[in-house]
Amino acid sequence: MKDLNRRSFIKTAGAGAALLGLSASTFANALAEPVSNKLPRWKGFNLLDFYTSRPIQIPRPVNPRLTKEDDFKWMSDWGFDFVRIPVQYPSYINFDPGNHRTKRATPEDVLNFNESVIEEIEKLVYLAIKHNMHVSLNLHRVPGFCVNSGFHEPYNLWKDEEAQQALYAHWEMWAKRFQHVSAKNLSFDLINEPCYREDMNDQFSKKSPLPGELYRKIVLGCLDVIHKYNPDRLVVADGNNSGGDITPALNDLKVGQSCRGYFPGEVSHYRAPWVWKNPDDSPKTVWPGEIDGTYYDRKSIEDFYAPWIEGVKQGVGVHCGECGCYRETPYEVFLAWLNDVLSVLTENNIGYAFWNFRGDFGIMDSGRKDVDYEDWHGHKLDRKMLDLLQKY
Repeated sequence: MKDLNRRSFIKTAGAGAALLGLSASTFANALAEPVSNKLPRWKGFNLLDFYTSRPIQIPRPVNPRLTKEDDFKWMSDWGFDFVRIPVQYPSYINFDPGNHRTKRATPEDVLNFNESVIEEIEKLVYLAIKHNMHVSLNLHRVPGFCVNSGFHEPYNLWKDEEAQQALYAHWEMWAKRFQHVSAKNLSFDLINEPCYREDMNDQFSKKSPLPGELYRKIVLGCLDVIHKYNPDRLVVADGNNSGGDITPALNDLKVGQSCRGYFPGEVSHYRAPWVWKNPDDSPKTVWPGEIDGTYYDRKSIEDFYAPWIEGVKQGVGVHCGECGCYRETPYEVFLAWLNDVLSVLTENNIGYAFWNFRGDFGIMDSGRKDVDYEDWHGHKLDRKMLDLLQKY
């Protein structure tokens, strides 16, 4: 029997149109002509230096996966101008999980900031800005919520006022530290891929959309503390329902919205162990063609993004904050799919940020077994993928 939670994940994005109640003619109009996007068509990558639910110790051990200044030089030389830095808040709090990592954080721990780690995050932000990158600082795990498991939260963001106040305190801290940095150089991405989860500590627990008004309430709370320090700070809200759905309840607010480039999940997350309890259950993936009983092609991509394009036409700034394919997706399938995704985004002036630069989804050191890599200063560069990104 197929895993229903997995099926829920990979079908999430496709439900966006129905949830918005848009007609077929509205969809067609959304795709009929290029749109003027309030957000720049930034292109770049996610950097995973602080993508960990474990408290970071400074000085950090030598780690070849951490971002180097050369990475920014190469990005800039290749025509990219954007980096998103997803940060899990446990990485920058003072919290000792114990030798066996079984101790659970308390609400007091959540607000006990580690100044030395925060300074390291600042250094990465300023290094990116030095190389003419726009930086999106994202809280991938926030007090009381993460789309992934891996950390025992002391409360639930969607139900507990104390968790919401803690979220505002974190964003107020960041807003104050960066209050003098231009909005042209830095934006804040509030909460990665918000959704309800039945069990916060179970990677495969069922996910569902948030009520729009609840999401709006929390976004407004964040805006209040952020704009207190810099009223021009650009703020971005990730798509509802794990990033798949635009949120009409936010359309009138001073926020952009961030979609995802992972549709359909059978292609983008083929054999990904955090999606499939048993990777061998992944259906054979093709592009275009039938996967697990459903036919996918470029038209499917157009239909998926139609609600987002309609949002842009209504004046919502949209950017694709994450996109890409896990390394197990067959290479030629990946490239054919990617060409269709990027062409649809580009035709509608929507930029993108790949997950990631160096690593399982990236243009370097991805670990794909079916790629002819180019040696690049000691790294394995996927030149064919880079050429495709530069095309768009």
